[in-house]
Amino acid sequence: MTARLTPEHFRQLLAERIFILDGAMGTMIQQHQLEEADYRGNEFADWPCDVKGNNDLLVLSQPQLIANIHRQYLLAGADIVETNSFNATTIAMADYQMEGLSARINFEAAAVARKVCDEVTALEPHKPRFVAGVLGPTNRTASISPDVNDPGFRNVSFDELVNAYTESTHALIAGGADIIMLETIFDTLNAKAAAFAVLQVFDEVGFKLPVMISGTITDASGRTLSGQTTEAFYHSLAHIEPVCFGLNCALGPDLLRPYVETLSGVSEAYVSVHPNAGLPNEFGEYDLGAEEMAAEIADWAAQGFLNIVGGCCGTTPEHIKAIADAVKAAPPRQPKAASHSFHLAGLEAFSVEW
Repeated sequence: MTARLTPEHFRQLLAERIFILDGAMGTMIQQHQLEEADYRGNEFADWPCDVKGNNDLLVLSQPQLIANIHRQYLLAGADIVETNSFNATTIAMADYQMEGLSARINFEAAAVARKVCDEVTALEPHKPRFVAGVLGPTNRTASISPDVNDPGFRNVSFDELVNAYTESTHALIAGGADIIMLETIFDTLNAKAAAFAVLQVFDEVGFKLPVMISGTITDASGRTLSGQTTEAFYHSLAHIEPVCFGLNCALGPDLLRPYVETLSGVSEAYVSVHPNAGLPNEFGEYDLGAEEMAAEIADWAAQGFLNIVGGCCGTTPEHIKAIADAVKAAPPRQPKAASHSFHLAGLEAFSVEW
């Protein structure tokens, strides 16, 4: 395996040009119209519950399919591919009675992506490809009760989240991840648990990898599901000192634009964005074409908002190629200069400048 990517080296690379992230994994998997038997493969043929829909399991049962999706994105122009581990925590895997497979899935997800990145890098040694080890938000929220009749109830604790994320992070690193990415964050408390786990793992392994944080503005209110504005969300997690802070999912580029501009204006880290291909239609499909999406993102790049850009739900290698072509001549965003102002964040941000 190649030498570990350090946060300092990654910052140097991001100062040179806009990097391209891959597109949607789930969208590409859906195109294969897999059935229950496909998800199970040979190893899980007798599993006691249905596993169709457990996309992360495919790194074990259909690894070549996942590898081919990574390869398509890399050949389309992606510099970074995300591991197929979005739901691979013990907490989320409980839905399939697969808690015990969580570490193995994370390891193999990273290993599959690592192998393909190394193969494509060998074809273009001047352009190294990187693996972002994905820690998804889980299917539970530490800030909000799932029971409308009991607002104080929680179905997960901070410590449970930390334990789950710790296991996943160790496995992603062991499998060859270059970057740790906290993605599609809808609850800042979940993200704090993930960040705590990641930093703790870095202490345990004796080195640090670059960290990317990407939150989700859930609707036109401009807030995360747990109620924070973009600026408040940033200030709540800036102390983690991620290399990159960004937004993804939920909205298409048109609706996400004002929040990207806000984040670009406050972030002392580099900025990443991977929006959906528009909003889903009545059939749950995404209609925004590659060229239309690329045109909107080209404007973001021209305005100096971007350091890393890719696609989320509904995007394909075609979208990523169009985006890569659209931003290749644009200079990367320069992070905001370090400030010694005092920042607080509840649902809203509060800053004292001096």
